[in-house]
Amino acid sequence: MQPFRPRKQVALAVLALACAVGASAKTLVFCSEGSPENFYPGVNTTGTSFDGNEPIYNRIVEFERGGTKVVPGLAEKWDISKDGLVYTFHLRKGVKWHSHRAFKPTRDFNADDILFAFDRQWKEDNPFFKVTSSNHSYFNDMGMPKLLKSVEKVDDYTVRITLNKPEAPFLANLAMPYAAIQSKEYADAMLKAGTPEKIDQEPIGTGPFYLVQYQKDAVIRYKAFPQYWGGKAKIDDLVYAITPDASVRWAKLQKGECHVMPYPNPADLDAMRTDPNVKVLEQPGLNVGYLAYNVTKKPFDDVRVRRAVNMAINKKAIIDGVYLSTGVAAKNPIPPTMWSYNDAIKDDVYDPEGAKKLLAQAGYPNGFTTDLWAMPVQRPYNPNAKRIAELMQADLAKVGVKAEIKSYEWGEYRKRMQNGEHQMGMMGWTGDNGDPDNFLTVLLGCDSARTNGSNVSKFCYQPFEDLIGKAKSVSSQSERTQLYQKAQVIFKEQAPWFTMAHAVQLKPVRKEVVDFKLSPFGRHTFYGVDIKE
Repeated sequence: MQPFRPRKQVALAVLALACAVGASAKTLVFCSEGSPENFYPGVNTTGTSFDGNEPIYNRIVEFERGGTKVVPGLAEKWDISKDGLVYTFHLRKGVKWHSHRAFKPTRDFNADDILFAFDRQWKEDNPFFKVTSSNHSYFNDMGMPKLLKSVEKVDDYTVRITLNKPEAPFLANLAMPYAAIQSKEYADAMLKAGTPEKIDQEPIGTGPFYLVQYQKDAVIRYKAFPQYWGGKAKIDDLVYAITPDASVRWAKLQKGECHVMPYPNPADLDAMRTDPNVKVLEQPGLNVGYLAYNVTKKPFDDVRVRRAVNMAINKKAIIDGVYLSTGVAAKNPIPPTMWSYNDAIKDDVYDPEGAKKLLAQAGYPNGFTTDLWAMPVQRPYNPNAKRIAELMQADLAKVGVKAEIKSYEWGEYRKRMQNGEHQMGMMGWTGDNGDPDNFLTVLLGCDSARTNGSNVSKFCYQPFEDLIGKAKSVSSQSERTQLYQKAQVIFKEQAPWFTMAHAVQLKPVRKEVVDFKLSPFGRHTFYGVDIKE
């Protein structure tokens, strides 16, 4: 295998090398929109970071490519007890780990690695709990610390997970990026060497590609892993050319300098659809973009203020002016393609005069001053947060609310939002497992609010919490649907968000790319993809 190359190598030289490989090698270049925060999915919640980790890792179970069905991963099969509390996973044998210049594995993947993956997120006395970050937000947001009773090694290739209560989406939750499996042997070796952070900076996994080189804000280079348990990938080299500007990504795609690009500018779509060398893949997005009110800070601790701001913002102008043909107005916290969506709910009306009256009732007849945070990057649920913030700012000024637009570097933005430093801030979500729980619990549940997780509105409302908690504990989808629909009614009444839009998932791809599939979760998976000679 090719050794891991140090970061100091010049990114452009690496990219040129990747594109100039021999005629027999196949290279696919993905023009990604940003750099991963690190190579440890357990502390990330952004699609950018998940994309960077996706080629490297596997999970116990996986989602089928392009779908929501759970299929075998590192576990070949599993058994579930009748009471839904005990999951027994039978692991694959002969699964090989990657290696690089600093570490050569001496054993195959086994049950010890599964236990390590759970323990470093779950147990504070684990030496890796605080490595990279102690904020395992996804693990915590889903209430895993309370849900898990035990994770036990039965033998080298059998793991038993026992829950404290039944959890309908548990298996799907294990197929999500945070549950990636890392090597305990590698972790132990790096801990002994005094460099535990290397497992997240120079990662190895069991995935179809191994990491060769990474330079932040420039390039990530992977190579197909010949010993991959699923069979070697059809492409030999995978290059992420990090290109934050959507117009530049489009220019590179036109020239053939990259093969796949995410998050196109809506204004470029007509040109993309008429380019004979490009095909635009699209499907309804499993996402929502929203403006979160920090309900623990004045004046947004008053529901009348939140509802007034919702009424003051012209949602149609945002959809028409920014999303163009790529989004539909959102009224609920889950997308309309998701089961249990409550279409009977009426959206907030655009009513500036009504907003003024509500503000006066709340004690703000002359309005107030607030911040308005806008993301610095394009996201699948928001093509231009800065422009949306400007439109919101103008609307709010008409009802006496003076909003100061703020932004930070993306990683810092997310961290500060999770810490609750904002009064109002834009955020969004792309579903990870096709279950409403993945939106309602992760984004609006009490655990997620208390642990600085993805509930950036800090919304913790017991009638809502009771409904989503009960919905997780029953197996009947019709019963769960009724509970989630009631929860959406409460969400609308309490208004912790201004729900903006559900964006259409769009992916321009070069015509020579074969069998690239859109993921309902917005992931970019390149195993199984080929390039025509």
